[in-house]
Amino acid sequence: MFRKLSRLVGLLTVVALLAGIMAGCGEQTQQGQQGEQGEKGLVKLGYVQWDSEIASTNVIKKVLENEGFDVTITAVDAAPMWLGVSEGDFDGIVAAWLPATHKDYFEQVKDKVEDLGPNLEGAKIGLVVPEYVTVNSIEELNDVKDKFDGKITGIEPGAGIMLATEEAIEAYDLDYQLQSSSSAGMAAALKKAADKEDWILITGWTPHWKFAKWDLKYLEDPKEVYGSEEFIHTIVRKGLKEDNEAAYNILDKFSWTAADMEAVMLEIEDGMQPAEAAAKWIEENQDKVAEWTGK
Repeated sequence: MFRKLSRLVGLLTVVALLAGIMAGCGEQTQQGQQGEQGEKGLVKLGYVQWDSEIASTNVIKKVLENEGFDVTITAVDAAPMWLGVSEGDFDGIVAAWLPATHKDYFEQVKDKVEDLGPNLEGAKIGLVVPEYVTVNSIEELNDVKDKFDGKITGIEPGAGIMLATEEAIEAYDLDYQLQSSSSAGMAAALKKAADKEDWILITGWTPHWKFAKWDLKYLEDPKEVYGSEEFIHTIVRKGLKEDNEAAYNILDKFSWTAADMEAVMLEIEDGMQPAEAAAKWIEENQDKVAEWTGK
């Protein structure tokens, strides 16, 4: 009885503390918006905290700020990102992986958002191993289960690639456990294994700096559970064009290549802050940025 009461008191204390923190954050954000809002208004962007989307979101944030907008970016999981843009909590996202990775999320909200089309082509998801691993297809995995300790190192639970991997485990009847982690955790596990040439099986996607750092390969997916080519789309809330046409137009014109994105990702991986890496790329690619801003 006393143990249950103690747990309840502890839980209520945590809730109260969190409420206070959230209230303080809300007050700080409101004050910042009132006191520092750019001359062209506030633009709110959401993104999933993948290395690729950290790069793209920071670049478009800096471009919009250079054009006189005040911009807030918020890192969330995939489900709240899509919910946020559908309900107007975010004005837009440049982090929508379609047609496969975020398919289920898009289907749930497609009538409540506007799809501005791809901002990057040639993306891909799947199961990835180092080149020194001597299997080449998902169909071979059960035969070498012990080599991988029967596990697939994943990223954040609920991410599209994690859902696809759960489908792959079922489709190929894999005797493997999918372990949730984070993008950073997955990369750290990959580094540790690659340094020793140990076998490791990860959820992977392109563009990503890891392909520039290590010799990696996608395992063949004959059942096409992971789909073929992926595209990263820009999605905005309904009504953004009417409310802020200038911001809408920049988001609509935003388009770059995998090489562009990987250049920013590598700078961040090498220790540069995301905002600094974005500013550097923008400075070195003024012609491309001018296509987005119409200047």
